[in-house]
Amino acid sequence: MGQGQKESKKKRDGSPAPEDGHKCRVCRFPLLIALLQLLLGVAVTVVAFLMLAVSPSLLTRETPYWAGIILCLVSILGFILYCVTYLPDERTSIQFIVKTLYFVLCAIGLVISVVAMSFAGHHHSQNSGFICEQVRMDCVCKLDQMDPIARTFTYEDVGDCEGVTGTLALYFLLQIVLNLAQALVCALGAFIMWKHRYQVFFSGLQIGSAAPQQWQKV
Repeated sequence: MGQGQKESKKKRDGSPAPEDGHKCRVCRFPLLIALLQLLLGVAVTVVAFLMLAVSPSLLTRETPYWAGIILCLVSILGFILYCVTYLPDERTSIQFIVKTLYFVLCAIGLVISVVAMSFAGHHHSQNSGFICEQVRMDCVCKLDQMDPIARTFTYEDVGDCEGVTGTLALYFLLQIVLNLAQALVCALGAFIMWKHRYQVFFSGLQIGSAAPQQWQKV
């Protein structure tokens, strides 16, 4: 009788924790989001430098490589979070710090992506109304050719104005799409972190007294 109780107790204590399956599913979250952030960050940075190749005189706000680089850094933190074994509740101080930083950086990345998208949208609409003419190696553009006091935009080291009115406009459109995708991915990452932090609760139900402590999710 006593031997049967001991065997049943061993089976109960040696059984896997009921949250193992959930842990395996959740631990894929930061890896997927981090991969998307890395790909989009690299894409935004590459397109920004391609824009600089069209005209080196472009302003920093017109070439949002800074937004891509920041997203790459956020993705690296996501990979670190994946390596420290992501769980919905903070079980170590390292995981708590990394999760907090990742949430904050995702929120910052969201804001930066929206700012970069706004700049790209403004310059794309502006670029669509340009009337340009070639002046030596520069391309001089105006929104209204007949207005003598209209603002003049000079793009230096441009061999053909088609690069400004055509290629550059396409790059601005790509920046809008890429930064929109970046903003959505960052918002998704921040939302999932928030959801797992405040909508998943664990209670300390100890199974067995002599065996190692096991905690059950309720």
